[in-house]
Amino acid sequence: MDPMDCLVIYVPTAAAEAVRQAIGDAGAGRLGNYSHCSFSLEGTGRFTPLPGANPTIGVVDSPEEVPETRIEAIYPRSRRSAVVDAALSAHPYETPAFMTFPVDTSLPRR
Repeated sequence: MDPMDCLVIYVPTAAAEAVRQAIGDAGAGRLGNYSHCSFSLEGTGRFTPLPGANPTIGVVDSPEEVPETRIEAIYPRSRRSAVVDAALSAHPYETPAFMTFPVDTSLPRR
């Protein structure tokens, strides 16, 4: 089995469904006989656009708070480029906040 990684990405809540769909279509969230599996949590994103930024939301040099959704989904490591590219393509921000890391999805011996 291909090693698995996890994507965590923060997205404005209004765009969360589009990002979930895009990463699922790219191969994230496949678990057994299921596809498009993910976990989401609502929160508040905070940022200040710096000079040179072209913010989707807010204005340069002004702190901003936005309702955001944290999306988590696992994917085969071999699909990393496709999953991350899909997430970034569907994301409305100029510089999306995301991380990826390896995960152990093996089941304990029974």
